Amino acid sequence: MINETSQSISQWANETFGPVKSNYHIAVRANLEMAELLKELALDDSAYNALEEIADIVIVLARIVDREGGTLQSIINDKMVINRARKWKLDGSGQGYHV
Repeated sequence: MINETSQSISQWANETFGPVKSNYHIAVRANLEMAELLKELALDDSAYNALEEIADIVIVLARIVDREGGTLQSIINDKMVINRARKWKLDGSGQGYHV
């Protein structure tokens, strides 16, 4: 089994689909994948297919991460440091918004 990285995913995508024009175009594609995830969850909130859609979103976004010279793990770690330091307003649904 290969342990994929943002670099290996981006390389595969470039070889398979060709170079991408912009980070904006990548984000648009990620948004389409998010719509597919929402559709799966609307049909069945515990759908296994939802996990595949989540993977598709991360795979698409890995191209931006690679283009910007980061790694998925490093940007998530950096963002979690910020999230842990924030104050949160809870909305009662198991989610919240930073204040």
